[in-house]
Amino acid sequence: MTSARIGLNLLALALGACAVTSCTSPDPPALTVTPPPSAGVADYQLGEAYAPDDRVRIVGRDRSAEPADGLYSICYVNGFQTQPGERKEWPEHLLLRTDAGEPVIDPGWPDEVILDTSTAAKRDAIADIVSAWIEGCAASGFQAVEFDNLDTFTRTGGALSLDDNLSLAAALVDVAHRAGLAAGQKNAAEYAAHLRGTAGFDFAVTEECAAYEECSDYAAVYGSAVIDIEYSDALPRTFAEMCRDPESPASMVLRDRQLTAPGDPDHVFAVC
Repeated sequence: MTSARIGLNLLALALGACAVTSCTSPDPPALTVTPPPSAGVADYQLGEAYAPDDRVRIVGRDRSAEPADGLYSICYVNGFQTQPGERKEWPEHLLLRTDAGEPVIDPGWPDEVILDTSTAAKRDAIADIVSAWIEGCAASGFQAVEFDNLDTFTRTGGALSLDDNLSLAAALVDVAHRAGLAAGQKNAAEYAAHLRGTAGFDFAVTEECAAYEECSDYAAVYGSAVIDIEYSDALPRTFAEMCRDPESPASMVLRDRQLTAPGDPDHVFAVC
């Protein structure tokens, strides 16, 4: 048999094997990610992006905004429920519904519907949508992404479980890492160990961990890689006292609840 015929036969065998096993190209390896600078001064600008204070080294902004030039920028992604005004952009079958067929609304955010993570097929479909946002964050120049509402299962009366959301979280963290972004756990202090151990989060972004005395729960899992936002309308003690508290993270910022920009009469920004 000629070498040419042998080569053709080997090619045919290879193609046949792929037809049987559905050969696919291996996923590209995850890129090296850089966590937020330890103890860096932070600002949280989800309401409106603006020029940060000169002391700031870390900025959190919505995925619709551009990263802060020259600073470590974290991209906010609402991965487990709809954003205000974006419900119609989601396929109806991915919205969690009650037995009566009504969408399940987050009681704290009446314009946000909880996503249905109850099956692998739905989690895959959600991940496909959110993955495009994550990759968009990387393309824009962000260094990290934070995933909000990891704890939606606690607001569904048992319709969703921790494992449901952990599975989706792990998929989203993998997408972030492959895009070169560090992945941040948002809130959910009591599940921090599970979220880091199972999903592979790199750091935590917390809201009011000092007010609710939860900061040590995050520190036990993430060490100094914790960024905390306190809100001026719900301080159980002065912000200065919080800053002196050894349990408080070094990266802690005081903001107004609506996260307004300088010039707004409600704007609040203070750091330790």
